[in-house]
Amino acid sequence: MKAVHFGAGNIGRGFIGLLLHDAGYELVFADVNAELIDALAASDHYTVHEVGVGARDLVVDRYRAVNSQTDAAALAAELADADVLTTAVGPNILRFIAPHVLQALRDRSPDAPPLAVMACENAIDATSMLREETRHLAGPDEWLELERRAVFANTAVDRIVPGQPEGAALDVTVETFSEWAIEEPPFGDAPPVIPGAHFVDRLGPYIERKLFTVNTGHASTAYFGFLAGHERIAEALADASVAERVERVLHETSALIVAKHGFGAGEMAEYREVILGRFRNEALPDTVERVGRQPLRKLSRRERFIAPAAELAERGLPVDALLAAVEAALGFDVPADPESVELQERLATDAAPTFVREVCGIEPGHPLHDRLVEVVERRTAS
Repeated sequence: MKAVHFGAGNIGRGFIGLLLHDAGYELVFADVNAELIDALAASDHYTVHEVGVGARDLVVDRYRAVNSQTDAAALAAELADADVLTTAVGPNILRFIAPHVLQALRDRSPDAPPLAVMACENAIDATSMLREETRHLAGPDEWLELERRAVFANTAVDRIVPGQPEGAALDVTVETFSEWAIEEPPFGDAPPVIPGAHFVDRLGPYIERKLFTVNTGHASTAYFGFLAGHERIAEALADASVAERVERVLHETSALIVAKHGFGAGEMAEYREVILGRFRNEALPDTVERVGRQPLRKLSRRERFIAPAAELAERGLPVDALLAAVEAALGFDVPADPESVELQERLATDAAPTFVREVCGIEPGHPLHDRLVEVVERRTAS
């Protein structure tokens, strides 16, 4: 069995790559970062350090590394007979992976088992996004033939991988908790063998529960913590005022998950406590600046704040805490983060309704619109 994984960064090495390696796959990392690829190629192993309850060290070896930007031929050769293709590159980068997926399907024997394609990103239906990007690159007639050579399955992934300490080299420090949920129906009766993952009939509820609890909670902690002057995520949650605001946010998102997907209120309360306990892990040197980076993406329509707030507003349910988190995100002013710089520039130049429409994707007439405009106006007036 062979797996080609796009994205050799900390998440790729410390989560998806690790689980594929442990599942027995011949593992190939693909990335555009020449320095990282060269380091992987020059080393025969790296170590994943799990920290927290049940901490352990895990060695990943027997892998190869390919520069996907400069060695397309070598990458195509690896993909031609791969069983699994995964990504951990960020949702905005999937369009750059699509040409490689298309070439892999063109090179694949029609008689070979279909390639299992799974985008492991912090986004809803990321694999579907990759499939659409790939389909657009192929002509309609060609796609009718090629789509039979792949199975595109959406996934939900969850593991905190903080910024790494200086001198870590290829080693990665991660939390002990991890979850990789994969929708099973696209595979029929032949899902890929990945013991560290679990397959579910309906992925949507799990994706939204994770995204609107873990991702919303993590980012809320970062933005409230940043405004309160804290450096680390665990430190921010030790601040009772920050913790209370984050808990209010998660009570609102839990209300949506209960109403929409049928999870029990008690079940969601337990889930929230587990998530907040993970954020409080003192062994994870995670900073509010790292977690809060790319605020424009995090404020977009299908992301962790606006998506749940919009659905709650449509249902007539409270959104006060989520709007407070959005307002905190607007105050994320970190010159080292290009999106933070762009955010502050847009707040200084865009009219509030323009910002809400273009950044948050909320049009006039939507029940969330006017309140979002008020939030932006308060921020620009301060």
